[in-house]
Amino acid sequence: MQAMTVVEGGVLGRAEVMALVGPAVLRGCDLEGADLAGVDLSGWRFERCSLKAVNFIGAVLEGVAFVGCRAGFARFAAARLGEAVLQGCDFNNAGFEGAVLTGARIEGCKLTGADLAKAGTLGLVLVDTLLADARLRGVVLRRAMLEGVDFSGADLAGCDFREAVFERCSLREAHVSGARFEGADLRGADLGGLKIADAGKFRGAVVSRK
Repeated sequence: MQAMTVVEGGVLGRAEVMALVGPAVLRGCDLEGADLAGVDLSGWRFERCSLKAVNFIGAVLEGVAFVGCRAGFARFAAARLGEAVLQGCDFNNAGFEGAVLTGARIEGCKLTGADLAKAGTLGLVLVDTLLADARLRGVVLRRAMLEGVDFSGADLAGCDFREAVFERCSLREAHVSGARFEGADLRGADLGGLKIADAGKFRGAVVSRK
């Protein structure tokens, strides 16, 4: 098996990335504002990189690993992130609209204000992740195991949480219009601040009031 190309530090734009023999490992690199729309970066690994406002729209990011990266305002709309790993990263206000996150794992990340509307989330794993004030309209997390996920103030309209299990999660003041929770286990979720009118949304769910 051929060794992966490793780049330590430096400022990289589209031309520099395209010139690399991939998949590659980028460590401590600065790609801020780079235009990587539509680029195939399958299997690449980004460690402690600055990815602020990078354009990944329509990029192929299958099996990519983002570890300890700063990626606020990055754009991943319609990108393919199947089996990707996002760990310990800052994705605040990033856009994942319509992205495919099938089988991906997001752990220890900050996605405050991020937009995941209509993202493909079959098999998505969410652990210890901040999604406060994020937009997840229409996202399907049916049968998902959600651990330590903070959805405080998030827009969860039309989401499918049927049979999902919430452990150490918060739905405080989230917007749940049209969301489905039948069969969900909400005993490990903070439901504070939800309106009485929202009570019907949790019919059929397992809820424990503390």
